[in-house]
Amino acid sequence: MNIWIAGASTGIGAALATRYAQMGHTVFASARSEDKLQALAQQAKEFDGSIISLPCDVTVNESVISAVTQIQSHGPIDLAILNAGYYDPIELDELTVEHFLTTYDVNLQGVVRCLLAVLSGMKERQQGQIAIVSSVSGYTGLPRAAAYGSSKAALINLAESLQPECKAVGVDIRLINPGFVKSPLTDKNSFEMPFIIEADDAALRIVKGLSSTSFETHFPKRFTLWLKLLRFLPYRLYLTLAAKL
Repeated sequence: MNIWIAGASTGIGAALATRYAQMGHTVFASARSEDKLQALAQQAKEFDGSIISLPCDVTVNESVISAVTQIQSHGPIDLAILNAGYYDPIELDELTVEHFLTTYDVNLQGVVRCLLAVLSGMKERQQGQIAIVSSVSGYTGLPRAAAYGSSKAALINLAESLQPECKAVGVDIRLINPGFVKSPLTDKNSFEMPFIIEADDAALRIVKGLSSTSFETHFPKRFTLWLKLLRFLPYRLYLTLAAKL
């Protein structure tokens, strides 16, 4: 199976690339950090599958199209995991237009660029799976995450909107909503992160979820189910709770 992972240099993406290569698949690992991708590819020489370093900047459409074209020269893309992400916790007084634009360009528009680049080929073959990696921060508005959370909420809406139409043409859209996962992004947080898990654990849960029939994979459930319940609270109560976070 040919797998493309966008955002594969660290964290969940790197762990997924390693996991799938160990399972015998060919993984095309993309990110802007070529040195980290090369290290991943070198490590995979011990596995049954392989990791091919494929640098790509998801904020540049030409870079995305070039990466997809290179992969397709090896064969069709069976699974695309769109995992590229940007996160910077910002206080109210520090919010700027530039912060929102940078966050959306990677987290939302970057995913859209990748999705559209692989979708046409999958539609023609009436086969393929696309996994959109969002976050539980997209469930509800949380303090210090105005840009990040809203970009992830948009991804949830995007996946939900596309799933019925894509299913009709044989393309399987999936949604992945992790809680806190140990990575360079979560290392920026100065607060206690409940139920944080290692990237390897997250990768194992995602692989299992994508092999199931479930539209959404979310974890760890002792945390994510609680956040799902928060969405049903009246705003007066929810906003009071959110202010204490």
